[in-house]
Amino acid sequence: MAQKGDVFAFAGETEVEVLDDIVSRQILTYNDEIMMVRVIFKKPGPGGVPHSHPHVQTTSVESGVFDITIDGKTARLKAGDSFYVPGGVHHGAICIEPGVLVDVFTPMRQEFVAA
Repeated sequence: MAQKGDVFAFAGETEVEVLDDIVSRQILTYNDEIMMVRVIFKKPGPGGVPHSHPHVQTTSVESGVFDITIDGKTARLKAGDSFYVPGGVHHGAICIEPGVLVDVFTPMRQEFVAA
């Protein structure tokens, strides 16, 4: 896992945490105010249950195809597309074609680095 305050993150040197048979997470860079995370989808399916959190989130689709639902509205996004989720808003992702999402949260997601 990246260490708090690292200014560079090298994908090949950063730990990948397997969350389930579909999704893995790679924490890249972070401090108390902001965090960048790669979410890797190995096969089609839901990326966890729809949820909300107090953090503001913006996400870029690095690769693959995803159906993203935010506050009841759904759009199909592909590489190069992005989305924004205000804090506290219900959202979720369904992977249509395997790929990677790059999430940025503010403030950082403390629960992602808790021991």
